[in-house]
Amino acid sequence: MSKILKASHHFELVLDEAQADPILEKDKAKALIADLRIKLLKAQYAHLKKATQSVLVVITGIDGVGKGGCINMLNEWMDPRHVTTLAYGEPAAHAAQMPYLWRYWQHLPPKGTTGVVFGSWYQRLFEVLAEKSIDETRALGIAREIREFESMLTHNGVQIVKLWFHMSKEAQQKRVDTLLSDPDTAWQVTPIDLEVRKKFDRARKVGALAMTLTQEAHAPWVVVPSADENTRYIYAGQAVLAALRRRERVPDQVLPEPDAEALLSIADLSPTKGNGASRVVSLDQVDYSASMKKSEYEPLLVQLQARLARLVRDPRFKHVPLILAFEGQDAAGKGGAIRRITHALDARQYRAIPIAAPSDEELARPYLWRFWRRIPERGRIAIFDRSWYGRVLVERVEGFAAEPQWRRAYEEINQFENQLVEQGAVLLKFWLAITKEEQLERFNDRKRSAFKSFKITPEDWRNRERWDDYVTAANDMFRETGTVACPWHVISANDKQHARITVLRTVVEALEKALEKYNGTGKHTH
Repeated sequence: MSKILKASHHFELVLDEAQADPILEKDKAKALIADLRIKLLKAQYAHLKKATQSVLVVITGIDGVGKGGCINMLNEWMDPRHVTTLAYGEPAAHAAQMPYLWRYWQHLPPKGTTGVVFGSWYQRLFEVLAEKSIDETRALGIAREIREFESMLTHNGVQIVKLWFHMSKEAQQKRVDTLLSDPDTAWQVTPIDLEVRKKFDRARKVGALAMTLTQEAHAPWVVVPSADENTRYIYAGQAVLAALRRRERVPDQVLPEPDAEALLSIADLSPTKGNGASRVVSLDQVDYSASMKKSEYEPLLVQLQARLARLVRDPRFKHVPLILAFEGQDAAGKGGAIRRITHALDARQYRAIPIAAPSDEELARPYLWRFWRRIPERGRIAIFDRSWYGRVLVERVEGFAAEPQWRRAYEEINQFENQLVEQGAVLLKFWLAITKEEQLERFNDRKRSAFKSFKITPEDWRNRERWDDYVTAANDMFRETGTVACPWHVISANDKQHARITVLRTVVEALEKALEKYNGTGKHTH
């Protein structure tokens, strides 16, 4: 870890300053606090009124230095109706089987409000860096995932301020002993607080390394000297005030520090972004003549549905979440393909999720929030009729997303999907492709049919006028998000029977392959 240790020199110096345990004179502190409280409230109400961003305050640092008291302070100095404390301990059974960042996505505060995070996504990084023999590759991978997560939040309207609370070893011991001496405060001391006196130097080193690996201009670390209560509160309050006042800005580069060269060397050790395209697919490469006779279709449909039914009832399936995403032109047959899948499933096992325009609640949070909330647990199935690709399709074409937004979305989506697959999900993405002529014929059929007329809307006709724009957007999407881990399955759907069988066969074969990895205990076989 020599490169990381070298790069951490900057934060080592900052921690030295905090360990000097600076103390403010009481009269000066009183005046500063009175002024700060007024400014915080005014900034909070202005932020709430504007409602273009949320603020996320990450509280961490040495144990036993007053982090909990600072959370109470923020709720007291600000209007607590618009402050949410998000406290995380060991993940519950349900959360433990989801991707690591899943539970943090669930509770993101809406724009205009403030969230205070205690027990954050940094815990896993702290644990790896605290090991006697640090796994460099794993540490860099976790740090990279954190930076990507925080960058994604920032680009989607979340101001992040990260506070590391710190004091000298002597001050920490004195504070803990003082709390223990009074029965009314002794409850505040945890076994971990007592352990710090034995492992103070290692905890400090972990903090310096973690901050070094995750310092970004849009998500900066602030070291809070914590030996003096007033100093602690003023530093923290000023950092939150700065975040509330900060204008929207999303610089993409790491914040330059004295050891920027070493930091760049560390970045070179991190895994490269994306998994590389597994295949380049363009809609002009699709064989739209592919078809299947009814005499072949009907027995194959029964066979594949029976195989799927057996697979989702296999005991091994309880270890695998199945996620299916369907995209394609209007009238391409997505609903029909989905119905042939659900026919083989127990209704208690799956959710079919139609994706329309986001609600006000969803618009108040980062774009992927509504999809993270719908991720299935193991042994369950989520079927998306339209998906998270709306940002690079309809939102791009119709101008609902600015170009920087939809261009960033490619990488954000790749990160999202990689996290799902790494957690063991079977994720399949389908694009059902039809020609412009076939779409027109289906539109006219729907107009003439009393049973299907509800399916055709003025929006469908309007989208058809942008056909070429949607084709361009789809081809760009295939190129940017067709990865080894999550390839696109582009299926000719001019013939509905051919499309349905191809979709079913793809699902069945992918699920069979996934279940082969598990033995009866749910462990991977080798």
